Amino acid sequence: MSGFKKFLIRGNLVDLAVAFVVGAAFAGLVKDFATSFITPLIALLGGKPDYTRLTVTVSGTTFPYGIFVTSTIAFVITAVIVYFLVVLPTTKLIERMDRRKEVTERECPQCLSDIPVKARRCRFCTSEVVPTAEAPH
Repeated sequence: MSGFKKFLIRGNLVDLAVAFVVGAAFAGLVKDFATSFITPLIALLGGKPDYTRLTVTVSGTTFPYGIFVTSTIAFVITAVIVYFLVVLPTTKLIERMDRRKEVTERECPQCLSDIPVKARRCRFCTSEVVPTAEAPH
């Protein structure tokens, strides 16, 4: 039983649970945004965007394909919103933060240990190394 307790309070499981709850709340937020703003805009441009009542009947069997069409439109709208409001800004922020990182170490070509960029000799294997162009001036 103690192993099960350790499993439940392990950091990864807790992080996953938090991510799931936040993701579900965010999905609801995006769905409501699409329902409140995007769907009415589509209705202004091309008529009523509710296709849930569309069906086709083959040999007496009814296929409600409109439900799938409506879900597909909702998925595309959600994907676009998530991409432009979450993924793109986050990617740009990470790129901006990565540009600010200063390179202070490099790999020794002989022993593969990390040494300062300006080093002329490796502190581990004492091999002579040429300072790189990346060295800050």
